[in-house]
Amino acid sequence: MSYADAYASWQADPEAFWGAAAEQIDWFTPADKVFDPDMGVYGRWFAGATCNTCWNCVDRHVEAGQGDRKALVYDSPVTDTAQTFSFAELQAEVGALASVMRAHGVGKGDRVVIYMPMVPQAVFAMLACARLGAIHSVVFGGFAPHELATRINDAEPKMIISASCGIEPGRVIHYKPLLDAAIEEATTKPEHCLILQRDLELAELIPGRDLDYAALVGAAKDAGETTECVPVEATDPLYILYTSGTTGQPKGVVRDNGGHMVALKWTMEHHYGLTPGEVFWAASDVGWVVGHSYICYGPLLHGCATVVYEGKPVGTPDAGAFWRVIQDHEVAALFTAPTAFRAIKKEDPKGQLIGQYDLSKFRALFLAGERSDPATIQWAEEKLQRPVIDHWWQTETGWAMSGNPVGLGQFPVKYGSPGKPMPGYDIQVLDDEGHEVPPGTLGNIVCKLPLPPSGFPTLWNAPERFLTSYMNEFPGHYATSDAGIIDEDGYVFIMARTDDIINVAGHRLSTGAMEEVIGAHPDIAECAVVGAADALKGQMPLGFYVTNDGADRVSSELENELVALMREQIGAVAAFKTAIPVKRLPKTRSGKVLRGTMQKIADSVEFKMPAAIDDPAILDEISDALKGRGLLK
Repeated sequence: MSYADAYASWQADPEAFWGAAAEQIDWFTPADKVFDPDMGVYGRWFAGATCNTCWNCVDRHVEAGQGDRKALVYDSPVTDTAQTFSFAELQAEVGALASVMRAHGVGKGDRVVIYMPMVPQAVFAMLACARLGAIHSVVFGGFAPHELATRINDAEPKMIISASCGIEPGRVIHYKPLLDAAIEEATTKPEHCLILQRDLELAELIPGRDLDYAALVGAAKDAGETTECVPVEATDPLYILYTSGTTGQPKGVVRDNGGHMVALKWTMEHHYGLTPGEVFWAASDVGWVVGHSYICYGPLLHGCATVVYEGKPVGTPDAGAFWRVIQDHEVAALFTAPTAFRAIKKEDPKGQLIGQYDLSKFRALFLAGERSDPATIQWAEEKLQRPVIDHWWQTETGWAMSGNPVGLGQFPVKYGSPGKPMPGYDIQVLDDEGHEVPPGTLGNIVCKLPLPPSGFPTLWNAPERFLTSYMNEFPGHYATSDAGIIDEDGYVFIMARTDDIINVAGHRLSTGAMEEVIGAHPDIAECAVVGAADALKGQMPLGFYVTNDGADRVSSELENELVALMREQIGAVAAFKTAIPVKRLPKTRSGKVLRGTMQKIADSVEFKMPAAIDDPAILDEISDALKGRGLLK
């Protein structure tokens, strides 16, 4: 089946399309309806069905005689550790953990916060919650105590599963003190904390509250303890994942069990082109949606092995880290953020390290999480000699809204576009009044309701906020808060978050389009453009850039070249005059550039320190760079 055939099949009969996809999932009882339009805000998928996500990820593969097949690979260059778990071994680990959790009061519907580094036990914990019918909420490891406390208050967990520390190149993140401080601040207290003690740092356990993960789970495994997979409604929550936590109250995106499994299983074959038994690697973190969908659930649902990587794209030990992992574990497909490849390109611009590794099993690279600039995609294509696939999705959807499906044959790439809408998504571009705009016109990217399986049905404990944040602005549509265009061939172009569209003398301009221009310069490793307040024109674009290693350039000359490129490719309307060199850009620890914070610094506006910032010292570097150009007092 081609992409065009699949999309047309979905358009013609969505219920038949997803009903057929649901045949790939084991159900305890079948659905009364594939889609019930009267449930929830916009309808619910697989109403009346019962199921268990852990069963589908683990037990059914063992039951089918695949217990010896590789299920999970742990690769940790920061601890010089590699481990492999078969499906049978994964079943034993998850079953024993679930038994320990149940013995300490965790049951169906209870919430469990998981606050872990990138270790196998993080995935075991997610699956153990799913096994019990408990609802997990993974909080990105190393979040500051206040951010963790807000999530504890909202989710009201019965248990928290954590570790003594996280390990990164050159530093140890002391998880246990952060956890203790968060619980101290939180008004809701967990009954127990299950703590994984790591060799590098043993934490002090609080008697009566804290439990030793290794001791209890080890004893349960030795005794052969496990639990059954508890049946839950397809529409019951599998997890809560908090988003937009850097300002205000975080939003708890709810993911259901049934639709989530159906969609993710479908994507593994049809979007990513994997077959059961192959190795899939999502180089993300379990604290983000990519880690939920494609470290934990998607590959295991499909019978693939998944890689849990505790390292960086560079510095563990060098820019060949990814190629070493692909070689050592025979990875068929890699999914990562463009930021990772910009970091690799900066340190190894000629791609010389790639040739040192055997990538014969590696077929395709997938990029998502932020805009993939054409220069990065073209560099990766040239150096890897393999398809490089951009795709676009959000925490709220759980899987790709637009992409280029390898499993359906792939269509021609248009640089700068994350492909065409996937089956299930009717993507439209509307003006601010809600009218559809002509092809090629910049506007608000929305998705006509209903969302497909795995789309979030609500926010945890915040049904009104769900409506005001996503549903009310454009009635009948899900507002993505992204701005972009759809061209005459149906390709989607995501240009910026709607709050990254800047207004220069009445002209609405995309900072993303400007970043494409700067990023295409051969000496530029990465860049960011923000709109700085201007008394005359309202806003003016302000560019920051990092050069490739070995690019010895006079900054004034490079700035002139970038200004000329901008005039040539976007026009004088961009009013682009300022490009400032910096050593590095401020990012979250998942690699997203903190453009909003940079804009506040440029505008001398007070800001809250972003919760997930990788290194707060970079913000001072941005301030100093602006002061050096006389743009800040």
